[in-house]
Amino acid sequence: MARTATSFGGAITTTGRSGALRLDKAFFSSHPEFRVKAKLRVHHIGPGQALVSVEESPDAAEAEAPDPVVSAYLAFLEKDMAANPGALTSFTSVEINTLTERLKSVTVSDDYILPDDVTF
Repeated sequence: MARTATSFGGAITTTGRSGALRLDKAFFSSHPEFRVKAKLRVHHIGPGQALVSVEESPDAAEAEAPDPVVSAYLAFLEKDMAANPGALTSFTSVEINTLTERLKSVTVSDDYILPDDVTF
């Protein structure tokens, strides 16, 4: 099932001693996983930008949480590719040979941990 990005309005408000995000009711109707009392995780990704995710359980969220920025980027690419399929092109044989040659000496391991000073 293709995911599409949609936009909803809202406002920042307060409730008791806490800050709160108030969103249009249409958001919750369209996305029932954001049910009342759901636990959320908010990732600040840049000035004026945040990603909000439902956190089913703290243990599961910590163990297998996908990177929210990568997930958002992949959703954007998916939408763009579906909207503009004519813009997609295959790699040429020259490009494939060049990439293959450049990557021959690269060793990949899922166990490798990037140092703290590495940024993207």
